[in-house]
Order: sequence, then structure tokens, then C-alpha cells
Amino acid sequence: MPGAAVSLIKTVMLPDAAASERLGARLAPLLHTRDVVALRGDLGAGKTTLARGLLRALAGDPEMDVPSPTFTLVEVYEFPAVTVWHFDLYRLKQAEDALELGLEQALGEAASLLEWPERLGSLLPANRLEVRLQAENGGRRAELVGSADWASRLQALA
Repeated sequence: MPGAAVSLIKTVMLPDAAASERLGARLAPLLHTRDVVALRGDLGAGKTTLARGLLRALAGDPEMDVPSPTFTLVEVYEFPAVTVWHFDLYRLKQAEDALELGLEQALGEAASLLEWPERLGSLLPANRLEVRLQAENGGRRAELVGSADWASRLQALA
């Protein structure tokens, strides 16, 4: 992550989809306006599942409908504590297409969840939390990588 001093902060084992949702829920209270959470992983790695857990926790509604933004490319959620823009950038042809989706507005006024953040190239903000999801032992391993600011926030994450 050029431009910011970053390091592996924490590794979390996720044996199933419910564990991925719980990790998202645990990240929710740490999210602030102008934060960027970049969700990396192959197809089916659990990016949307983790985002769903985070958004449901912010809503205080474990049954809230949280569709994948695969076809809409972006969904906007307004909560009392923070507005969240959830992007799925998989289908972008070029990084600049994200600007037409409102990326600049999201980065300035809201928290952003970015699935397929590598599609942004140099537009991807350096100051971010990355959640890198990989298949492991029938479940997933989540590596949380970020700046010193995120390291201090994630200390309380059990």
C-alpha cells in the first residue's frame, strides 16, 4: 500500500460464513466517516458476506436485506453514526469508471467498503484497512492490514 506505513495487524480464522459476518459486525463500531475498507479475495472468498455483517451491525438489524452490489456496482446506506458506500468494482473496465459511480463523494463524505479494490489502481487511497480473504482448511483466513491508525483501533478486536 504505497503512501502509508502499513503492516499486518491481525489474522483471524473464519471457519464458516457466520464467522465472516461476525468479523464484519466487530469491525462496524470501528468505522468512521472517510474510512476505506478494501475487501480483497477471489470470487466466493466472502467479501460480500463480511460487508453484510458490518452493514447489519451498523443498522442494528441482523435480518436487514444487504444485496451484493455486483449489478448495481454501488449501494449507499445511511446510518445514524456513519453513511457507508458499498462498491463492487469487479466489472469496471478502467479505474476512472469509479469516479462516475461517486467514488470521490464517498471518500469525502462517507465510509467506503470496496470489493475488488485492485480495480482502482492508483485511485485506491493509501490510508485504508485491507481485509484479505483466502480459503484455508475449509474456511477462510482474514488478514487485516492497515496503517497505524487502524492498528490502534483494532487492538480491542478479540
